[in-house]
Amino acid sequence: MSAEDDEKENETSGDTPVEPAAKKPAAKKAAADKPAAKAEKKPAARAEKPAEGEQPPTAEAGESSADAGEPTAEAEPEAEKPAKVKRDKKAAAVDGPIAEETPAKEAAPEPKPAVATKRKPAERRQVVLARARYVRTSARKARMVCGHIRGKSVPEARAILAFTPRDVARDWSKLLESAVANAENNHELLEDDLVVREAYADEGPTIKRFRPRAMGRATPIRKRTSHLTITLTPRS
Repeated sequence: MSAEDDEKENETSGDTPVEPAAKKPAAKKAAADKPAAKAEKKPAARAEKPAEGEQPPTAEAGESSADAGEPTAEAEPEAEKPAKVKRDKKAAAVDGPIAEETPAKEAAPEPKPAVATKRKPAERRQVVLARARYVRTSARKARMVCGHIRGKSVPEARAILAFTPRDVARDWSKLLESAVANAENNHELLEDDLVVREAYADEGPTIKRFRPRAMGRATPIRKRTSHLTITLTPRS
């Protein structure tokens, strides 16, 4: 059948023409237009490249360096800056960091040396010592008396010991007289100028005894002793 017969059949049947048959020519036209567009672009790209033996086109005097797309003389140092920075970093890595120069501060005035003051040597007062060892009394009982005479003059210490109602006071009074005799005979000091500087009692050895008790037991007895000491010094 020919094309005319087909058209007649379509008119009689009332059907519209099929869309795919109408779209095919449009697609062909688009495909035909693509080579033309490519052909137009290719000559333009080729025209920008200068031929061999020809000098590239330079920008006109009126055009700016930015429009021409070429770096100007002012832009060259900016391009070189990164290279200088890299060189400085390499040099810093090899030679070490460069210390920045700081302004010199004014030197603070040196403190004056302290003047060494000569101290006068303290006058050493004479000390007379007397000691009684293995006194048959406990150190605790002896300390109850010596605290009263410490720091007193010799006449006052004698009066205190004379009126103290304890047996150990006799031992202390004997020791005081011995210390006064040592000061007068050995150090040529006067009795009225002497003061009791120290008076103390130390524990001595303990004598151990036992007492028999009922049912064969034995009770220990401890007989304590002490060492008495008195020091005299002249009154200041």
